Amino acid sequence: MKKVHFLSTIILFVAFFQSCNSNSQSAAAVQDIDQAQLQKMAKDPNTIIIDVRTDMEVQGGYIDGTTLFIDFYASDFKAKVAALDKSKKYIVYCHAGGRSAEAAEIMIKKGFKHVYNLEGGFSGWTGKVKR
Repeated sequence: MKKVHFLSTIILFVAFFQSCNSNSQSAAAVQDIDQAQLQKMAKDPNTIIIDVRTDMEVQGGYIDGTTLFIDFYASDFKAKVAALDKSKKYIVYCHAGGRSAEAAEIMIKKGFKHVYNLEGGFSGWTGKVKR
């Protein structure tokens, strides 16, 4: 009887740690996407495209379909991001991909589950641009 109890305890212990490990693997993470993926995802009404460049950079043009402009360097950047709907999907871009990668990581840390970073940013974009 002691042997059965001991084996049961071991099995529960292993099952517990495997479930903890699988939960950490399913945690949200930023995904890098390319231009073709952005264009496909942008058709989904639950996808929001965010430009995190400065106002001056945006004046030179932005990706068609962008609906949010939140300057990564602004003092209220984190507050503005925290106020967004976490159930939506967000594609973030900047000039070359560095700031947007950081912005996307901030969003993940704030509880967002579906955050995508445009590889190459605006400088690599060959699609339609709005001014």
